[in-house]
Amino acid sequence: MHHVLRIPPAPESPLSFPVRVRTRDGVLLAADVYLPGAPADADTSPGDTILIRLPYDKSGVYCFIPLIAEYFTRHGYRVVAQDVRGKFRSEGDALLFVNEVNDGYDTIEWITRQPWSNGRVAMWGDSYYGYTQWAAAASGHPALKAIAPRVTGTALGEPVRRDDSQRTRRVEWGVTYMYPLTQFFDNDMVAWEPDWTRRDFAEQAEDFMAQVGQRGLSYDQWYPNPVLLPRFPNGDPFAGRSVPALHTIGWWDNCAPLSWADVEQIKRHPNWDVHHYLRIEPIDHESYQLLEAEGARVMERSEQQIQDLLPRTLDPALAFFDVFVRGNGSAADVPRVSWNLAGTTGMRESATWPPAGVRSITRYATADGALVAERPRSDSTLDWTHDPADLVPSSVPDAFSYLLHLPDEAPIGERGDVLRFDSAPLAADVDLAGPATARARIGSDGPIMDFFVRLLDVAPDGTALRIARGQQQVTDATETSTVDLDLGQIGYRLQAGHRLRVHVSSSDYPEFLPQTGTGADPWTWGATRPNIQSLIVGGSDAFALTLTILEGDLP
Repeated sequence: MHHVLRIPPAPESPLSFPVRVRTRDGVLLAADVYLPGAPADADTSPGDTILIRLPYDKSGVYCFIPLIAEYFTRHGYRVVAQDVRGKFRSEGDALLFVNEVNDGYDTIEWITRQPWSNGRVAMWGDSYYGYTQWAAAASGHPALKAIAPRVTGTALGEPVRRDDSQRTRRVEWGVTYMYPLTQFFDNDMVAWEPDWTRRDFAEQAEDFMAQVGQRGLSYDQWYPNPVLLPRFPNGDPFAGRSVPALHTIGWWDNCAPLSWADVEQIKRHPNWDVHHYLRIEPIDHESYQLLEAEGARVMERSEQQIQDLLPRTLDPALAFFDVFVRGNGSAADVPRVSWNLAGTTGMRESATWPPAGVRSITRYATADGALVAERPRSDSTLDWTHDPADLVPSSVPDAFSYLLHLPDEAPIGERGDVLRFDSAPLAADVDLAGPATARARIGSDGPIMDFFVRLLDVAPDGTALRIARGQQQVTDATETSTVDLDLGQIGYRLQAGHRLRVHVSSSDYPEFLPQTGTGADPWTWGATRPNIQSLIVGGSDAFALTLTILEGDLP
């Protein structure tokens, strides 16, 4: 039996008045309306509205939407906070992602017909309630004047397509199939944990659903045979009318690869690219920062800590909305890219990302565990064992709050199933600003190989902070192949005396579902066996790390 905790809707805020929004198919979506001066002296005159559509309870403590709404109303905005279809007080099926375009349009249309609306709407929010902004924008409603999506992506939560014709594919997150069994199972939040020491996740999912006496619609859509229903008209979130977007990405957000994929897609749509504004912060998914004030790294933020957080998370959107919703000032005065060089304070501005003046450099791994500027002439093969019974552990218990834990990843490199490569100590500070990639010739004696690369900043005291990472799954891995691995984007200052380190491995559990070694599906599990994995260093197929440097040079 699993310990299952149901979390129903929290009481609605006394500062709001509850409404129901009828969609085109007759479903009623629950929303709270906040007006400036409410409740005692509510301003019901027509004004600008900020819409927040989320699946995490519009009234609950987790997302503290009532406090966010109060902050926005103090700046003269009306706020509509809505439970998405099938969640908490809203009717309909809890079906992930696919209803948000039409429901976003219908909600915006409803807002424009209210006496307190002047017909101008903006949207704000993180993660899934960042995704609902891209979806509403894709609906083409003309009243939507600006959006401010944070730490999200249009492909958020999409399971890996298990297509055997693919030579390479993403490594599946452990959370992918758990999300529709917890956050998006039915109206309530349903909290339960599988036994992570067992790997029969599919069986545990069936046991859970039998225990609660119902199936999960979204889970059954995805497993065992994924039916990936279209999220956007024509399958392209950026095919239609564009909307000014303040797009916030976190350097340590585990969802950042999805955000950067959207950045690249937007570049291919000139009507979107012309008013796409990028903001890159030193945060993880839960908005913890690399450099935090004393006492700020706590799992349960106090109301005062939340109040202190609001200006940092909301003021950039308010400044953006002032231009694109209220028409104050000029769009030309809004920086196209605002970014933090992690390890330093303050935000920088540039016309592009990467910023002007960067250059690429490549460093090579050696057989004796070094990172050097000159490619070794002769090649060597380094081996390690991927053992499904002894996996490389994830460095944090929750990947969404990486900077809450701020782990030292040096001990991971002491394992026998992790290859480690170190640069010499830096003679001076080096500022990294742009993409990082790795090229590797790899193979396995097992049918499928997961390949993980982590880039670390090693301080003089030996502690190691992860600053970039990438992972890829190779099918038909018994044939040695070359992979080009995206390690993401970096904006980071390496300090003098520090070293750059690379970890190479084949698991990161439980953040990523591990390979069985036999080709058996990782979620179902089954027969297992250890695999011998190989990496070539030196020679024409040398393992190569390419970084983008703004200032300084690596040894």
